[in-house]
Amino acid sequence: MNRIDGGVTAAKGFEAAAAAAGIKYQDRTDMALIYSEKPCKAAGTFTTNVVKAAPVKWDRAIIERKLRPQAVIVNSGIANACTGKEGMDCCRKTAEAAARTLHVDADSVLIGSTGVIGMQIPMDRIEKGIRILAAERKADRESGAAAAKAIMTTDTRPKEAAVTFEVGGKTVTIGGMAKGSGMIHPNMCTMLSFITTDAKISGKALRKALSADVEDTYNMISVDGDTSTNDTVLLLANGRAENEKIRYGTPEYDQFCEALHYVNETLAKKMAGDGEGATALFEAKIVGAQSKEQAKVLAKSIVCSSLTKTAIAGHDANWGRILCAMGYSGARFDPEKVTLFFESSAGKLKIIENGVAVEYSEEKATEILSQPEVKVTADIGEGDAQAAAWGCDLTHEYININADYRS
Repeated sequence: MNRIDGGVTAAKGFEAAAAAAGIKYQDRTDMALIYSEKPCKAAGTFTTNVVKAAPVKWDRAIIERKLRPQAVIVNSGIANACTGKEGMDCCRKTAEAAARTLHVDADSVLIGSTGVIGMQIPMDRIEKGIRILAAERKADRESGAAAAKAIMTTDTRPKEAAVTFEVGGKTVTIGGMAKGSGMIHPNMCTMLSFITTDAKISGKALRKALSADVEDTYNMISVDGDTSTNDTVLLLANGRAENEKIRYGTPEYDQFCEALHYVNETLAKKMAGDGEGATALFEAKIVGAQSKEQAKVLAKSIVCSSLTKTAIAGHDANWGRILCAMGYSGARFDPEKVTLFFESSAGKLKIIENGVAVEYSEEKATEILSQPEVKVTADIGEGDAQAAAWGCDLTHEYININADYRS
């Protein structure tokens, strides 16, 4: 596997574009297009929130019917959630407008929206944006980057990743873009993530790969404990790499899963590290667990702890908060077997051993916790399983951003 610079246009046959449609923002691009030269096999996962945005319902219907999408239209600023019949009509009209302009079928158009809940989307601006997107779409790196930027809301930076790997002498590429900064606590995946690949792959393999990998990537991040109404991950495969078809359970399928995991994990970590008001990406890793599930529950509990998150924000080695979060996670373990380390680019420091504090330098601990990426590793001494979760610190700026988000 080879990591490359790229996003949704890295794979053959995919184009992208961005447009400033003025849907909510007046000073930036706010619509994006992903377009495939050929209809795609598709897989998707969606929010488990009972309150589901109209685009989630629209996309899920297309994915469940196993249709062949060819385009994705995304807008930022307005979520099109809690908008009733008008919101669903907006999805239909958006797909029809894209179909007319791109010369594709309306049921081959997927839709993504992110932003304020409860507002109706102005269709005249959406239609204007679609015309701009269709005229501007290109397969180059810049167009993919522009699309990634256009889907941002409170994000401070775009999020992209891409890799290549070989299948029977053919180069296969997987690339993606995502957005997410607040309302991040998925039980499926988080916010919006769009993955494209030129792999020739069976529909079963595509669906299995995505559903399995979501559990170890997007489902293992948290910023603020809120599961969005709009959470969507879409994976599109157009077969343009012309490799021998990848089938479920084969060595080539394992290769595909490894590459997909890298893209998804990279995007997930970028979302966690760009949490609203955050100054640090915070990773919690559990090792020595009896099972992967036990490790996942413990790791997720640590990154979700508000007290632990504020300790990271204050660069304070308050390890008691971490052990406490593990204790109420619901996973069984022996606290007297836990050994805990803090680690970053500034070094690695043992904080407790067998559940008891060891002598360490508070100054060194503060230095370690002052870096932009911080990791806590807890060895619970019960087995060989492990898992990681990702979050961020919690600062005053999170409140500032969300207190006046609508205005």
